[in-house]
Amino acid sequence: MRNPHAGEPFTSSDDEIAAALLDVSIPTLMLSLVHLTGDPELIRGHLKPAGLFLNEVQGYMTEEDKTEVRALALDRIRAYRDAGCPEPEPISAELLHEMMRWLVVEDVPAEYVPMLMEEMELDGTDARQLPPPADVEAREAFPVVVIGCGQSGLLAGIRLQEAGIPFTIVEKNAGVGGTWWENSYPGARVDVGNHFYCYSFEPSDHWTEFFAQQPELQAYFQGVMEKHRIDQHVRWETEVLGAVWDDATATWSVRTRAADGTEDTLVARAVISAVGQLNRPNTPDIPGQDDFAGPAFHSARWDHDVDLAGKRVAMVGAGASGFQIAPTIAEEVGHLTVFQRTAQWMFPNPNYHETVGPGVRWALRHLPFYGRWYRFLIFWPGCDKGLEAARVDPDYPDQQTAVSEVNELTRQMFTDWITSQVGEDPDLVAKVVPDYPATGKRTLQDNGSWLRTLTRPDVELVRTGIDHIEADAIVTVDGGRHECDVIVYATGFHAAKLLFPMDVTGRDGVDLRTMWGERPAAYLGITVPGFPNLFCMYGPGTNLAHGGSLIFHSECQMRYISQCLEHLIDEGARTLEPLQERYDDWHARSQAEIKTLVWSQPSVKHSFFKNAHGEIHGLSPWRIVDYWAWTKEPDWADFDVR
Repeated sequence: MRNPHAGEPFTSSDDEIAAALLDVSIPTLMLSLVHLTGDPELIRGHLKPAGLFLNEVQGYMTEEDKTEVRALALDRIRAYRDAGCPEPEPISAELLHEMMRWLVVEDVPAEYVPMLMEEMELDGTDARQLPPPADVEAREAFPVVVIGCGQSGLLAGIRLQEAGIPFTIVEKNAGVGGTWWENSYPGARVDVGNHFYCYSFEPSDHWTEFFAQQPELQAYFQGVMEKHRIDQHVRWETEVLGAVWDDATATWSVRTRAADGTEDTLVARAVISAVGQLNRPNTPDIPGQDDFAGPAFHSARWDHDVDLAGKRVAMVGAGASGFQIAPTIAEEVGHLTVFQRTAQWMFPNPNYHETVGPGVRWALRHLPFYGRWYRFLIFWPGCDKGLEAARVDPDYPDQQTAVSEVNELTRQMFTDWITSQVGEDPDLVAKVVPDYPATGKRTLQDNGSWLRTLTRPDVELVRTGIDHIEADAIVTVDGGRHECDVIVYATGFHAAKLLFPMDVTGRDGVDLRTMWGERPAAYLGITVPGFPNLFCMYGPGTNLAHGGSLIFHSECQMRYISQCLEHLIDEGARTLEPLQERYDDWHARSQAEIKTLVWSQPSVKHSFFKNAHGEIHGLSPWRIVDYWAWTKEPDWADFDVR
């Protein structure tokens, strides 16, 4: 069987190939040519990238060099086509490592290579998939309930099905996708490159944008679900009310409520929570808001029946969602007033709204391993580099606006990008340049659309606090009255309330959310002592602010969970939970580590990362390569297995 990443054979004409090559990432193309020809000398000469930075996928190569590569590639690809597109021979590990270093123009430490090789799947093997079950009967007697059918819940279903473990997914929405089902507001799009923000085993060569919008993202998960026939295991429009552990039977009783109000109880040997952290909308309690006469709704519950054309719209909040909404609706509405508590740092990304040309899609589909190397190209800049840049230098002076020399350089770069767009308006500059360290909150992607929107005459940015709401206006604490017809709350989610509002009761009647309070924790973000056979995906301490993608993290977590389930079944064990000392040590080390990073700094206020005590329990402070290694295989000495 042909390696699925070796490309589909093609008969494209020379002109069609040449046209496609005008569209592609030239450094990625050159690595595909190494596979296609078996000639490593192609990357050992003068044609090479000059550097790699974030979303710059051409390696800063000169136009002359790119033209030379295209001519060379056309010749090699023509010969490959005429030979019938034979599957390339495997390449040695040493050469693959050389190709990695060549592409990113820096060393790729040896400790990263196994993770990257696994992620790229150049051998066509999904290494995170468990082997088929040996004891089918034992697996069939081990039902699992998965809560949620977003990207992590869908992944859980795929892996459980592969392992031969029966499962039911309970999803409160009417369709798959989680956040990409719920957040249908205008302009909603992903801020991780799409050719990495997809399952490693289900890449897509059909993306129409490099950072796809919500409908296309939801359609991707719909397609994956249908391909793997997971939908037949899902109870749609059904909410989990709670789960109770029964020690006598070693089972969880999971209470559910369907859309018609009917309640039911599912009995399972294990429960996988895949509910996410940014799941329940947070609408602020503002005096008088119930008196507002017009439509008012949260961005995650967008009312598409409301016509905004010509309306005076007030948007409360301008973080990640508001940053996307405002530029999208500004031309449609009559007037837009944006209420923003704190300014947001943003970094330039010219590809943020760019479409994927037909040449790129042709290369992804047909050129051997082009898609795999392109995935690596956009993964590597976010592979732990952001974590080191976020580290606090305790000797750095005046940490109000920067926490290290690197952080200060980042602040200057971001500030230059912002001010270059605002022009000579000192009042707007004062409003849009943050007064806290760069990357201290969620850093936003920017192609210039946000600040262009703020400079429109029919858009006003208000940084004054809100006092109350009246029937037709929002009134600020300085007495300013901002008339409006519609209010949009782009105010985020209850990020600190994990598993909210479910009641999860473990051994001896312990309530999980009561035990956690505002300090949720799980060993590796996955398991909790006193709650046997309960596993979290995207659990406490696993949100990413420094790189990678949540899909990558979910694949790490689900491999770990699958092995835990397999161990329970194969050993004939009743329960598995982490030792209390492992859990305590993990949480203590995570808290100590997070306090060395910029997100924890006191000068960073109003951050959804922080709880009421100014602590952070949702973010991962760890290198991606370390988390991958720690979750690759469970250490049974960490667990109490009975």
